Amino acid sequence: MRELMPPITKNLLIINILMFVATYVLGRYGINLNSLLGLHFFMASDFRLHQIFTYIFMHGGFEHLFFNMFALWMFGRIIEQVMGPKRFLTYYMVCGIGAGLIQELVQYIHFLSLAPELSGVSHEQLADALNMWNTVGASGSIYGILLAFGMSFPEDRLFIIPIPFPIKAKYFVVGYAVVELLSAMLRSNDGVAHMAHLGGMLFGLVLLLHWRHPGGLKKWWRRVVGKARKPKMKAYRGGGKFADEMDYNARRQAQQEEIDRILDKVKKHGYGSLTEEEKRKLFDASGR
Repeated sequence: MRELMPPITKNLLIINILMFVATYVLGRYGINLNSLLGLHFFMASDFRLHQIFTYIFMHGGFEHLFFNMFALWMFGRIIEQVMGPKRFLTYYMVCGIGAGLIQELVQYIHFLSLAPELSGVSHEQLADALNMWNTVGASGSIYGILLAFGMSFPEDRLFIIPIPFPIKAKYFVVGYAVVELLSAMLRSNDGVAHMAHLGGMLFGLVLLLHWRHPGGLKKWWRRVVGKARKPKMKAYRGGGKFADEMDYNARRQAQQEEIDRILDKVKKHGYGSLTEEEKRKLFDASGR
């Protein structure tokens, strides 16, 4: 029987909703959870290390919560089925923490740009101003999930309001990233952490590439810093170079035929009909 709501997605929905309710209930008693658990600027007096984790489960309002949880339900349950529960939870948290780190970096750059204007400000006024830089929300993790969906199912067509026609997932994700980048450049004072959203995508991309190409990022970094060694020439066996190329092409063709078979199965019987091995093959193939 197909599981409509995998465990990690379900529990993340429950935790976020409970934290939102707790914020309003405790707020009546003078306890501001968003201030205690939201992510403050690291130079602010209200900053605590745990906030880099807890801010992911806090939200600034019902609309903020609703759209994040709707996207988590819509895309997260699919990605969890592809990745598996443990890997999905790791991915969710890495994207969220990465988004928070990027937000801290952006705020630090902004702080440095304001340095000349802060010379005449008292210590108390500066402390109060810095404590107002508070970030909440699971958006960094959600944008990471959108990226994973676009990379796993790039040709899937989505109906997105208000776009009057279906759009492929890969274009949807790229479009969202472009919108966030332009918003960060042109609407820096709208109260939305646009660069944190992109940070979630960036950390998600790095993690996905690491999982799909183990050791690839290390090799890339070694090439960047100029420490990569020249690859050794491999001796050809069994008929020379031509025979190896024929064998390579045969393997690629067999892999492609297997992926085509899996995609046909998805179209006929749905994603839930796939075995764990077939899901893994489809996930791996989407990153090639």
